[in-house]
Amino acid sequence: MKELVRYLLENMTIDFQGDFDLDTVREILRKDDSHEARRLLQKLNQDGTVDDLLISLADVLKNYLPTGVTDQVIREQIAEYSES
Repeated sequence: MKELVRYLLENMTIDFQGDFDLDTVREILRKDDSHEARRLLQKLNQDGTVDDLLISLADVLKNYLPTGVTDQVIREQIAEYSES
């Protein structure tokens, strides 16, 4: 059973549902004047899309599945993405 659980955790994927594009992110962050929000928007505007953000987040968050994906973990990963 341990081997099955290990296999499932290693092969699990994270996907984001719904229509999530640059306009959606702008609308969500419209009233957020934090440094993190401005930095993320600047990065996304340079990229012109949220695709890399979603791919990066899904890939990195997969590592947190065994211990838990929390608000703090997601915030930290978005900050790292914004700084890259």
